[in-house]
Amino acid sequence: MTETVLLVGGGGREHAIADALADDTELYACASNRNPGIARLAAGFAEREERDADGIVAYAESVDADLAVIGPESALEAGVADDLEAAGVYTFGPSADAARIETDKQFQRRFMAEESIPGCPAFETFADAAAAADYVAAVEHDVAVKPTGLTGGKGVRVTGDQLSRDEAVDYVRESGYDEWVIEERLVGEEFTVQAFVANGEVRPTPAVQDHKRAYEGDEGPNTGGMGSYSAPERTLPFLEASDYERAVEILEATVDALPSYEGILYGQFMATADGVQVVEFNARFGDPEATNTLPVMETPLVDVLTTARDGESLPELSFAETATVCKYAVPEGYPTDPESGARITVDEESAGDARLFYASVDERDDGLYTTTSRAFAVVGTGPSIAAAEAVASDAVGAAGEGLRHRSDVGTAASVQRRVDHLAELRGGTVE
Repeated sequence: MTETVLLVGGGGREHAIADALADDTELYACASNRNPGIARLAAGFAEREERDADGIVAYAESVDADLAVIGPESALEAGVADDLEAAGVYTFGPSADAARIETDKQFQRRFMAEESIPGCPAFETFADAAAAADYVAAVEHDVAVKPTGLTGGKGVRVTGDQLSRDEAVDYVRESGYDEWVIEERLVGEEFTVQAFVANGEVRPTPAVQDHKRAYEGDEGPNTGGMGSYSAPERTLPFLEASDYERAVEILEATVDALPSYEGILYGQFMATADGVQVVEFNARFGDPEATNTLPVMETPLVDVLTTARDGESLPELSFAETATVCKYAVPEGYPTDPESGARITVDEESAGDARLFYASVDERDDGLYTTTSRAFAVVGTGPSIAAAEAVASDAVGAAGEGLRHRSDVGTAASVQRRVDHLAELRGGTVE
């Protein structure tokens, strides 16, 4: 029997999920923007705000959905998974309460401390901005300042890296956020491991490194992610095998302490001189990391979803021994002052051998328009990171006027800088 699946969300992450499901299911989708890539793959597409639980449930019932997959964190925070489950639609995504592992950074750190989850940095929590700012002004070491709630990947600031102590104090006082987590600055190389979680089981995927900063050379403000890469094996060139294994152990310990958790658990880690530390957890696939992971997953995604729903053991995951490089095209001015509402033309044929995943664009009767976020991603694959980067670099020419990208994502020089950086921190070489 063909499963009828409802996908919630209209970004690049959701386009990658749709691509992984379309051949094996009857797919329907709903999102606040009409993503043309998802719309082509789906039997039906409804425009619904991602936090509109009532509207999403009504659409799920209208298409007789057997199960649902939630892409964005905003929908999880709004309890869309809870309401779909209450309506009898199995949903691969955590409840609003379990999703606090992402949506409430104070809960996240307190949970880690109380449950003795490894890799938790020293931290303090604050109920108002004035107290948090006073702490930042007084503390002697560099810190990461984090608003408690969701900020689309753009809210964290780090002293000694992105801004000075005085600038951090001003940011905390003036940003408009009330509750804060202030934690020790972690120095090292970041990487992500995403895992499928259901029935108490954890099935990890290959490690990915995202590029958060807006400009080449890791300069500029944080973004939702300008691109990412993965290697043919599960680890990355700058990591030791034990770093990846430690990350998986941390995910498993987290799931053991959250027995009702189902969905994707995304661990953002920092490989430091003192081992692997947790930067944050997310309760869904990363964007762009999903575009690296899902295209090389050989295990059918629908098999993972149905075994999770049916209470069976999750399949062991198989991945092609293929590297991936994702490069995002974004509106001019992104992320601080992005140009939205501009009509763009995407030459899909020029993407060549790369996959093209549409993200925050809106398809209207008269064409394709930008929003205030990333427009589309191209993902190159190959036997090595260098080969995959060459494919992605050629393909990003699909971006028309008014869009830009980071050309250094996945290049040999960029990857080598990370290898050298971590080796220097650890006083040796990465094997």
